[in-house]
Amino acid sequence: QVQLVESGGGLVQAGDSLRLSCAASGRTFSRYAIGWFRQAPGKEREFVASISWSGGGITYYADSVKGRFTISRDNAKNTVYLQMNRLKPEDTAVYYCADRVTPTAAFGSWGQGTQVTVSS
Repeated sequence: QVQLVESGGGLVQAGDSLRLSCAASGRTFSRYAIGWFRQAPGKEREFVASISWSGGGITYYADSVKGRFTISRDNAKNTVYLQMNRLKPEDTAVYYCADRVTPTAAFGSWGQGTQVTVSS
């Protein structure tokens, strides 16, 4: 079992930047990839970005964040980051990280989330 803890959220203005962290503990060797998701009030949870844990660190991004957000990892610290630049009010949401143990497995081991609020 892997435990994931998100941090780094906050209240910022449009155009500002934030860096979120997802710290993993437990059976960290079993992960294939880590993903970031977000859920805005009244909306379904949506995919934001993901990165594979081994090899070259293959990344994927939602179209809505491409060019503004960057996902990265620090294997030594068992931590995945989400650098968010040029934030927009529509980025306001609770951000969660989760892992998947195989390329086709569902994401799981959800963290508690961190709130990001972007004011206009």
